[in-house]
Formats: sequence, structure tokens, C-alpha cells
Amino acid sequence: MTEKELKAAFQALSPEEKARFLEIENREWLESLEYVLKVEGPERVEELLRLLDEYLFRHGVYPANRLSTPYLNTIPKEKEPPYPGDLELERRIANILRWNVAMMVTRANKKADGIGGHIATYASIAELYEVGFNHFFRGPEAGLDRDLVFFQGHASPGNYARAFLEGRLKEEDLENFRREVHPPVPGGRGLSSYPHPWLMPDFWEFPTVSMGLGPIQAIYQARFMRYLEDRGLKPKSSAKVWAFLGDGEHDEPETVGALHLAARENLDNLIFVVNCNLQRLDGPVRGNSKIIQELERLYRGAGWHVIKVVWGSAWDELLAKDKEGHLLRRFEALVDGESQRYAAFGGKELRERFFNTPELKKLIEGMTDEELTELTRSRGGHDLVKIHAAYKAAVEHKGSPVVILARTIKGYGMGPTVMAKNVAHQVKKLTEEDLKEARRFLGIPIPEEKLPELPYYHPGPDSPEVRYLLERRKALGGFVPERRVRFKGGLEVPEEEFFREFYEGSGGREISTTMAFVRILAKLLRHPAVGKYIVPIVPDEARTFGMEALIAQVGIYSPQGQLYIPVDAGTLTAYKESREGQILEEGITEAGAMADFIAAGTAYAHWGIPTIPFLITYSMFGLQRIGDLVWAAADQRTRGFFLGATAGRTTLAGEGLQHQDGQSHVYALAAPNLLAYDPAFAYEFAVILEDGLRRMYGRGEDVFYYITIENENYVHPPMPEPREKVKEGILKGLYLFRAGEGKGPKVQLFGTGPILNEALKAQELLAKYGVVADVWSATSYKALYVDAIEAEREARLLGKPRKPYVVEALEGHEGPIVAATDYLKALPNLIRGYLDRPFAVLGTDGFGRSDTREALRDFFEVDARHIAYTALALLHGEGKVTKRTLNQARKDLGLKLEEVPPHRR
Repeated sequence: MTEKELKAAFQALSPEEKARFLEIENREWLESLEYVLKVEGPERVEELLRLLDEYLFRHGVYPANRLSTPYLNTIPKEKEPPYPGDLELERRIANILRWNVAMMVTRANKKADGIGGHIATYASIAELYEVGFNHFFRGPEAGLDRDLVFFQGHASPGNYARAFLEGRLKEEDLENFRREVHPPVPGGRGLSSYPHPWLMPDFWEFPTVSMGLGPIQAIYQARFMRYLEDRGLKPKSSAKVWAFLGDGEHDEPETVGALHLAARENLDNLIFVVNCNLQRLDGPVRGNSKIIQELERLYRGAGWHVIKVVWGSAWDELLAKDKEGHLLRRFEALVDGESQRYAAFGGKELRERFFNTPELKKLIEGMTDEELTELTRSRGGHDLVKIHAAYKAAVEHKGSPVVILARTIKGYGMGPTVMAKNVAHQVKKLTEEDLKEARRFLGIPIPEEKLPELPYYHPGPDSPEVRYLLERRKALGGFVPERRVRFKGGLEVPEEEFFREFYEGSGGREISTTMAFVRILAKLLRHPAVGKYIVPIVPDEARTFGMEALIAQVGIYSPQGQLYIPVDAGTLTAYKESREGQILEEGITEAGAMADFIAAGTAYAHWGIPTIPFLITYSMFGLQRIGDLVWAAADQRTRGFFLGATAGRTTLAGEGLQHQDGQSHVYALAAPNLLAYDPAFAYEFAVILEDGLRRMYGRGEDVFYYITIENENYVHPPMPEPREKVKEGILKGLYLFRAGEGKGPKVQLFGTGPILNEALKAQELLAKYGVVADVWSATSYKALYVDAIEAEREARLLGKPRKPYVVEALEGHEGPIVAATDYLKALPNLIRGYLDRPFAVLGTDGFGRSDTREALRDFFEVDARHIAYTALALLHGEGKVTKRTLNQARKDLGLKLEEVPPHRR
């Protein structure tokens, strides 16, 4: 009977007959297996199971419970859909782009030796991009169905080369590759080395070249897309997030750290494309094994759907001839270091080393070395038909994220110096031999005598190639990459009246700045205009920060809702998960929380939705742990509030070295558009928050805020008068909190955060010695420093002399300055050079340790006694306090000064 007749006969059975048939079939299979197990042993059983697996795989069936499948394409030839485009034209386009990338990088390094750039990465990924550009990536005109695409950073010249053919960039622009400060060619813009939205805000959307950051951000962008939809902030759409990454990039923890999240939340709007060119910067990714197989196990184990694109069409005929699986078993024995040699050295090497058994030699009988060389280059990631089949399957897949593992050749088509060689990543210039070979291989119609000129090739605006790619982009919704800011400000943000209650202090109650923040956040969540846009983000510390009531109030986002009754059901702080939940509770992952922050803080640009992220994390586990992601946030113009909770070296009693933060504000200096504040009181925090909402969401400024908050409880006073002057000082970094009274030598005390209270105590101690101390709240040394360096530059270069704000604020306030902070002494020392008086800094340089706040402040010499004594010492240096008074003060204050400073202990 034919297959068709057998199927028909089976379908004709009654339900009872089918059940009986299946019962007999099951018994026969089990009896056969039992016989083999008893008579031939378990090894033979394993061999049979392997043969069954191989049969299934060859017919395109991949059992779900396998972590690893044979080294074959997931989609067999017979299941490939028809190709929807012009194959020949698309191959020509890819090769033109390869050529222009090589010319761009080579020309740049001829002009300025060592300027850098990469040729080999794009050469390996061109077809993977082109299938996407021509058939899948939906552009900005697609509206909410547009795709977000994370391009591989080292392949950025390919995006420029394509924009050149599209007419978005001119030849003069390509000539200014990596020359942004002083573009050498007039009439052209400078092109950034890698994807940088800060530098090219109309072009790039995502910075990806810092390895691992693109993948983790892509995952959280896909999840945030679902968050927006489930909360009703964005209509549901078919938009996808595509992320292109390298095989070697998977050695970065950030690349793989959130794979489980994507699978757990069924993010079938997410597609990873891994460019498996088998090489990283110095050599093979896995020379002694197969990286594709390793990654397959990783992704399948994490719950992803895996599609492998290993072999190109030139292998199809051999695979069809291999009825007994000899070729499949040779594939299994292949290692990447060996595979790299075949790509580098061609058909002769393949004949001698790969087809090394009688059965394999028989498969290639009659094939020439040239045909075998074609085999060495026929990899799935360079085959438009294979790639299209994989992309189509990925887009249509439902229920889980998809990863496509595509095997390519690094430096494909770039000549003998580059292609598949260990040096490929570092090659910045092509030799004469490489140019000739690349021209031949890529089919570029440039005369040989013109090659020394390193000419670009543009087939012309009316050429079939250019018309085709423009038609395809128009059909898919416009150019990619392209950054369009869909929200440019104008949100109705809360004004002063909303925050006024926080100006009045805590009414005699002792509260922490964290408690003040939570109160303000709770009120913001109820605000009619901005409440729905607030996105609280917490990496598993909400209870530590006193936010448990908010969990019950607005809920934790969960796409599944809540499938259980929580153990604290019925209480005021019940644990509430909801599909409409507002809080993103990420578990113990600061990197994931920061990726959330970036997704929420860039939604204004991607979707025109001005979500306002509040990321609250241990300050010690913020900028220090995830500084690279913070830098990426700055690059892509993220907006929002990053709260460093339980901040300070001495405020976190009992925790010790790993948890106590004295350095985050120093780290905050690095990101130019990150504004950093350390408020002491609720009204300071309210003023900073009001300013941030107005600047980021009212005016649409590309800044974000780092604000440290603490868990130390004390009474918060009302805002001093005059309030407008105080508000100005809070935002500029310094204001007079309490003036000293009486007559006597003058001194100025700067305090930040909770250490401001120590300065106030020191003010009282100093009064006993006849010293009049003014106490200042230094809310932001970064703001003071930035203003001072700008003032200095304006005077030096622009001839516009002005006093730095810190100098202006201190006018009329005599005496030396003592600046006490819970952070490194380097922070206040930023402004030392702009002051014309003695300036002493007390800070917490060194490792933290476990003890009470009082003991820690004594140890680091930042408490009221040390502040007072330091002030007296400065006055003694000016001849305004006697040596006797100084010695008496040391005795009175009970100071036991150690020879070894705290930072050496």
C-alpha cells in the first residue's frame, strides 16, 4: 500500500479500533525493545535510539525533550518555503555592501592609520541582515507593528553601506567614518564607530557593541512591550524584537543571564539571530568542540525554540545521497577548529581531511577541488533560501522566544588574508591580493587598475539593485535603523502644589529619606496625568525599602496573573501579582532591573509612550555592579529616576564591607547626562523629583537622575526660607541650611545626606568654643563640579568670565570650609580648586565594616566630633584658635586619633 492509502485506512478506523491498534503497536515496540535490552544489552538499545533520532532529524522532526540535535539544519530542504524575492539581485546587493564596507574601513585607516573599524564581522553577517531588510524588518511607518532591531556592534559599517545605497548617506559621509570631531571630507557628517544613539540620534536606536548588553536589553525590551500591552498603554501588535549577536558574545554573563525570563514569560515576540562565524577576537570560539551545539543545549534547556541553519544548499545533494547516515556521523565528529581550516584552505583540505572514509569518499566521487571549495563556503548563514526559511519559521512560531543559530564564515569573500583566519577581526586594511580576490569573489565591476584607489561601488540610483532595496523598504515601512522620537515632551507633570506637603517636613516624626520617597511615589501613582506612566522597578528588595504596601496597591506585573492564593491574603500588604500590575519585580538581578529601566526610559522614543521608570536598588549594587548598562542607558538617551537605596558608607548599620556604599556618587561622574543628588530631607527629594519630571517629561530633555536615599530615621524639617532660593540651591548642588549665630571666628560646614545632621551637631559643639558655623546642605557635588568646569571654560575660551555657583553662593560667608560626606573624599575635593580658602574634606575612603552608625562614623572620622575638631584645626591654622583650645577640644570630644588612616585598615 502507498503512504496515502495507509493514512486513509488508519483514518477509516473507528475510535475503538484505533485504540486497539495503538495498544498493539505500543506492545510490539516495547516487546522488540525488551528483546534487544535482554539479549544485546543497553549499548545496542542506545544505538537503535540514536538511529531512530537520526531518521527523525533527517525528516525534519525534532523531539521537544532533546537538548541537542544532530549538526544539521532544523528545516530540511523539502520543508523550505518558496523564496519571495529575487535571489540573484539580493546576492548582488549583499556583495556590493561587503565591498563598500571593506573600502570604507580601509580608506579610513589609510587616512588615519589606527583609526580602526571592522571588516570581517559584516562580511560574515551580510546575508543574515539582507534577508531581514528585504523581507522581515518592519520600519517606523509600520506604526505599532514596527520591529526593534539590535544590530551587532562590530558590523555597524554594513548599516552605513546600506544607508549609502538607500540614499540616506552620501559618499562624503562614508569618507568620515570614525571621524566625528573633525570630519576630513567637507559636506559629510561624521559616522560613529559603533551604534551610538547619543552621537547619531536620528539613526541608531540601541548601543550594542559592549558585549552582552544588546542581548539582555533585547529580552527586556520584548517583555516591556508585553507590559505596555497588558496594562493597556499600547495596543497589541505583531511587533518583534530582533537581536543579532555573536557566538563568542555568549561568554558574557549578560548575554545568557536572562534567557530563562524570556522563556518563562513566553516572549514569542523575541528573535535572537546568532552569527556563528566560529571566531571571536583572537581565534576560534570553541576550537575543540562545536559552539552551535553548545548554544543549542543552552537555549533549549532555557526553554527557547531553536532553529539551526548550519549547511548551505550545496550540501543538499550529498545529504540526499547519504541514505545510511555516514555524512551525518562525520558532521557529529567535526570540531570548529577543523571547520575553520576548510573555509581558509579550500577543497583540497576538505577532500583529504573531511571525506576520510571509504563511504565518505564514495559520496564525492567525480567532484573537483573547485566544487569541494564551494562546499567549504556553503554555510547556512550565507544561503538566502535557508535563512528565509528560518526567519519565516521564527516569525510564525508561537509560545516561546526563538533563537536562530546560523553558521557563517568570518571575513567571507574578503580574500586570503582575512577569510576564516585567526587575524580576521583585527584586519583593518586589505592587501592588493585581497582586493583582487574580493573583487572577483563578490563580482564587483571595477577595473583592476582602479583598485589602488579603493573605490566605492554604487550601481546608480536607477539601478535594479537600488530600486529593489528601496521598494522592499517601502513595503516594510521605511528605513531601519532609524530613530524617531515619538514623544518630545509636553506631559502634564505635577507642579509645586502637588509636592508642597513634602516641603513641610515630617511633623516631628523620625523618618528616612527612603520613607519620604515611598510616600511621594505612592502619591505619584495616584496622579491623574502621570500615575499610569509610573513604572516602579525593584530587584527583590521592596520590603527592605518599605514598599510592601505598594505591592498590594498597584500589584506586581505577571503575564500569567496570579494562579495561587498568597500566604498573606487578607492582609493590607498581601502579595499581589496581576497581568495589569504596575511594579516590575525582577528577582535578584540588578542587570535585569537596569534593562527594565532602559526599556521603560526609552519607550518615549520607540512607542511615543512617556513611561517614567523608578528603579530602586541597593546603591552598592547599582552603578558599581551595572555601570556598563548605566553607560548604555546614557548613550540611548534614557529618561527616568535611578534610586540608590540604603546608600552611604555609614548609614547601613551592621551590614559591612560588601553592602556599604561610599563610591556610587563618584561613579555617577562618568555619565555626562546623569544628574546625581544625595538629599538629606524630604523637601530636597521633592524638589529634585519635581525638577526631573519637568525636565524629562515636560520639556523632553535627554537626562536621567541618580538619587541616593537612606534608611536612617530622623526628623525632617520644613524647607527653610526663602524657598525659591533654597530650591535653586538644591538643584545647583548647595544652599545655606542654617546660619550660625553670635560673634566669633567663622567656619562653613558642608554636609550631605544624613551626614548633614552630623554637621548640625558640630555647629552646636563649635558654639561652645566661641566658633560661629554656617551649615550648608551639599546636595550634589557633581552639579557643583560641572558648573565650575563650565565657568572655567567659558572664561578661558569664550571670554565670558563668571563665578562658579559654589563661589557665588559662599559670598559673604567667611571662614574655612569643612566638607563632610558619607562618600569618598574625592567627591567634595572636586570643587577644592575653585575655592580661595582652607578646605578640609572628611569622607569614608576604605572598606566598610559591620557596626553601629555611631561607631562607623567615628571609625571613618566623619561624625560631629571630627567635623568640629577639623573646623577648629583649620581656624588654628589661620591663627584664630589657640593651640590650647585645640588640645582641650580633642580631650573634650574624646578623640583617639589613630596613626593608620581608615582607608588603610
